[in-house]
Amino acid sequence: MTALLRADQLTVRYHTRGGSAARAIDGVNLDITAGEIIALVGESGCGKTTLARTLLGLQRPTSGTVLYEGKPLATSVRGLREYRRKAQLVLQDPTGALNPRHTVYEAVAEGLRIHRVPGDERELVTEALSRAGLRPPERFFGMVPHELSGGQRQRVVIAGALALRPSVLIADEPVASLDASVRGEILALLLRLRDELGLAALVVTHDLGLAWNIADRVAVMYLGRIVEIGPVEQVLTAPQHPYTRALLSVLPESGRPAVVLTGETPDPTCVPAGCRFHPRCPLLASGVDDETGRRCRSVDLPVLDGDHRSAVACHAVGG
Repeated sequence: MTALLRADQLTVRYHTRGGSAARAIDGVNLDITAGEIIALVGESGCGKTTLARTLLGLQRPTSGTVLYEGKPLATSVRGLREYRRKAQLVLQDPTGALNPRHTVYEAVAEGLRIHRVPGDERELVTEALSRAGLRPPERFFGMVPHELSGGQRQRVVIAGALALRPSVLIADEPVASLDASVRGEILALLLRLRDELGLAALVVTHDLGLAWNIADRVAVMYLGRIVEIGPVEQVLTAPQHPYTRALLSVLPESGRPAVVLTGETPDPTCVPAGCRFHPRCPLLASGVDDETGRRCRSVDLPVLDGDHRSAVACHAVGG
């Protein structure tokens, strides 16, 4: 299946004030196909948001390539502007994403004006609000953000993206700031947009329960790399990587004994030798054979291929 959006050997490094090089993304391959929702999960600081920003062209990679419809992203201002009409960002905090002085109409129309989208502006705004579930749309035209609920504000942000008729949404923790009662509504909206418009989406989240409810595939990220990827049913019911198992074990509905990871996520300026997860790995701590233990501590794992529908990077479970 041809990828709509592809990360090919992406690496993003930055220098700290002390002069050390931090590997925020350290070799990532990922394919997103049309009409597919991928959940990108992992602990805070693992590189999820940096990967999302790089896929959007907001962060330039140190090496590797982002490809849209098989072509590398343009680096010119004009080329990136054209691409960002096709790939839209949905932020975690709708309040911060909306100008408090702008009406709903102005918020949705802003992108149309920036990108000089042809057609009747009022009709395009009306259509976008309706698709985002704000009906009748005209009722919301004159409202400002503080007059809306949190769920309605997030729908306005989504409507602003939809107005440009993108093919990919990249949503960074899209329901994290919402009450539990409205999270399901926003997730249902994203699924409906996928089904009706064929939208692809990358949903960045730390919540594996959210991934279960919305994703076709799950990519698990640890310290700048994807360590497991596969269909949502496979990854969340039969996880292979010990990191994925640990993340799942804390969900009450998992039915699994809780796995407590020792220590914090390692500093990206000092990635451990061998498997980057080995200092916290429960499998290694509980005992593996000497040869496997040696490889875990000294032999790096290959970067997973982007076109794999299912793969795991682990010496102990067939990496």
